[in-house]
Amino acid sequence: MTLHPCGSCPYRRDTPSGMWTRDEYEKLPPFDRPTWEQPPSAFFCHQQTGELCAGWVGCHDMDGSLGLRLAAACDAITPAQYDEALDYVCKVPLWASGQEAHDHGVADVDEPSDDAVRAMERLRRKGLGGG
Repeated sequence: MTLHPCGSCPYRRDTPSGMWTRDEYEKLPPFDRPTWEQPPSAFFCHQQTGELCAGWVGCHDMDGSLGLRLAAACDAITPAQYDEALDYVCKVPLWASGQEAHDHGVADVDEPSDDAVRAMERLRRKGLGGG
């Protein structure tokens, strides 16, 4: 397994705003909270690869991630995936927090740009949805 944020990752700074639905962007800020207030689940790739979302791993402090810990404890990820997440450093620019990713994403959710529409079409052709 090698983590790398997909091209439509909501945590990537170069992903067009408004690609995903508002509900999808609403999932991001709670992972900024202190460990005991975070969602009790790991965040997996929107492209349904079965892998952890590399943007989520790269954006958030995995040492304090409740979702990562529980995923490992419940065997939803392997020990190797857990270790990789703890050591991961993303090579593409990410938003500094789930809140920043959310704010960028929802800015154009009601009127996505042409770039966002093209990206959503690519996802739909793959059967993956998008905004």
